[in-house]
Amino acid sequence: MRKEDEFGFEKIVEVYDQKTGMQGVCAIHNTARGLGKGGIRMVPDITTEEVMGLAKAMTWKNAMADIPFGGAKSGIKADSKKMTPEQKEIIVRAFARKIAELVPHQYIAGPDMNMTEKEMAEIADELKNPKATTGKPTEMGGLPHELGSTGYGVVVATKVAIEHLGLEPNSLTASIEGFGNVGTFTMKFLNEIGVKVVAVSDSKGTIYDENGLDYETLMKTKSEKRTVTAHDKGKVLGKKELFGLPVDILVPGARPNVITSENVGNIKAKIVSEAANLPIPYETELVLMKRGVTVIPDFVANAGGVISSWCETEGWDPDKMFKIVEEKIRNNTKTMLEHADKIEKDTRKAALEIAKQRVVDAMVEKEWVKR
Repeated sequence: MRKEDEFGFEKIVEVYDQKTGMQGVCAIHNTARGLGKGGIRMVPDITTEEVMGLAKAMTWKNAMADIPFGGAKSGIKADSKKMTPEQKEIIVRAFARKIAELVPHQYIAGPDMNMTEKEMAEIADELKNPKATTGKPTEMGGLPHELGSTGYGVVVATKVAIEHLGLEPNSLTASIEGFGNVGTFTMKFLNEIGVKVVAVSDSKGTIYDENGLDYETLMKTKSEKRTVTAHDKGKVLGKKELFGLPVDILVPGARPNVITSENVGNIKAKIVSEAANLPIPYETELVLMKRGVTVIPDFVANAGGVISSWCETEGWDPDKMFKIVEEKIRNNTKTMLEHADKIEKDTRKAALEIAKQRVVDAMVEKEWVKR
């Protein structure tokens, strides 16, 4: 039996399909605030323990986002890079059938690593229920993450931090690690509030121009030449050099553990907005906070995607979704920063305390526990 603490786990289902060889797992951590919500990732080295950790993180993320979802997560053990689209679809549909008893009345799936709107559509089709997944194509009534909800939320949280520090967006510079879905929209929306993006990185390296990078031309470069380092304006640097550049705002938006004890001394930013999941170990976040850096933790900054998922279950259109993302992330970031001011500027501790209290309140209301 696996019981971690008073919050969960409620259910852990490991599945295997003899016909296709599919192996997968679905973990539901806590549903006091609503149905278990969390993405499905497809990676060859997935473990039950990893999925459990991610499900628990979703409980706090959804509670901090202040949406009526509990925490859950799924994983399929497979290497999508070694499969044809047809082979991948067979595996995805097999997983859907195996977790059919959970979906959607206990668990709602969404896209995650190597799983896109296409796979969300396949799962919904296999289970003959459009409510089985979120992040579906727009023609299925979905609000795919390709609309930019996560990047938008990162910028809303960043703007709240800018206001909290009494700064002016028009006077600030930023660097962004990663130029995929989240990074590109983060740059777009940072530009729209007046912040000058001077550096962007991808898997090939960093492009840096202290005078500012133009969003449209950089997007064109990435589309045509597959890397930002092919941009004709700016200096090409290594991937890791991005983190030490003299900017006001740093957005780690791709890989985990990119800022550690080894390079934390190089960080010059006043604000670090964590667009990626777990880009900085907590001990390193504490080093930054003690230096006066405002850190916006991942599960606060990048909650736009899961808020969009909730909007999709409500049947709302993109315009309403963006309004809800802005409202939720603005209010929650402000609440977190105000609470953090009382506990030595520890924003992660502040956010977790707020999220856990919201889950406890829901458990008390449902009479699962006594206060």
